[in-house]
Amino acid sequence: MIIFRRRCDEGDNKVMTKEKSNIVLIGMPGSGKSTIGVILAKMTTRDFVDTDVVIQTSQGRSLQDIVDTEGHQGLRRIEEDILRDLRCSYHVIATGGSAVYSDSAMKNLKSGGVIVFLDVDLVTLTSRVKNFDTRGLVRRPDQSLEDLFRERYDLYRKYAEITIECANLGQEEVCAAIIAAMR
Repeated sequence: MIIFRRRCDEGDNKVMTKEKSNIVLIGMPGSGKSTIGVILAKMTTRDFVDTDVVIQTSQGRSLQDIVDTEGHQGLRRIEEDILRDLRCSYHVIATGGSAVYSDSAMKNLKSGGVIVFLDVDLVTLTSRVKNFDTRGLVRRPDQSLEDLFRERYDLYRKYAEITIECANLGQEEVCAAIIAAMR
């Protein structure tokens, strides 16, 4: 039996495609990118990649360990390198919340996919993100979740080709809204 699996690699130019077959999820920590990404991948028969996991695997350590040893800017540089070199097709890609800080990374992601912003209000994010200080986020030590929200919101809007307002929607409803918006 031969099993064919679509590939998603860092820097492997052989798998790069001109077709925009990926769905790229952006949004704040706690917006549901990873959870929605898995469900959306199943619903659209795509593979799934979580770029935070790619970073951790490539570095052999957790995001928080990277922040603790190299600072938030160190994690940001690593993330940017990984996202700039990411090549895949027919994937749902859940990015880290800080992906939007890098224009070159976002251009690479957009070249192979549609950028979808999962827009979640600050009150909901605050109720979801309980491990803010240990989550391995790209943020200055003095920044609160509210500060990050204010800093990043316009960047998410800038890069988004589709925005899904997720308030009062369940996970499957968010996925259905993404699929409908892509038609």
